[in-house]
Amino acid sequence: MKRLMILAAALIAFATGAAAQDAVGVWQTEVDDGAYAHITIAPCGNAVCGVISRTFNADGEYQSENIGKTLVIDMVSQGGGAYEGSVWRPSNNKIYIGKMDVDGNALRLRGCVAGGLICSSQNWVRVG
Repeated sequence: MKRLMILAAALIAFATGAAAQDAVGVWQTEVDDGAYAHITIAPCGNAVCGVISRTFNADGEYQSENIGKTLVIDMVSQGGGAYEGSVWRPSNNKIYIGKMDVDGNALRLRGCVAGGLICSSQNWVRVG
């Protein structure tokens, strides 16, 4: 019985880690307030987190003060490419309830208020 419990725990841990791998990579945001960014999503504990790695505006790449800051915060896989956690919006320095759906090279990120009932979303594309 003890071996069965250990095996079950190992399979659950493996499945959770494998599911989170679909979000890992570099993603390009939509334009927001005249700029867009590349977000590098990587494992962070039992979740994934996304850090601003590059920023761009109409003139090209620039060095924003937000480079290196975490935008996607502790997104935990819910299975099927769905994630829940938090998201930071640099333009108003607020953290929102975050929801994320990944399907291949497409990612839909939502920042929500009112317990997740009212959301604003962006569609991102994988660039790396």
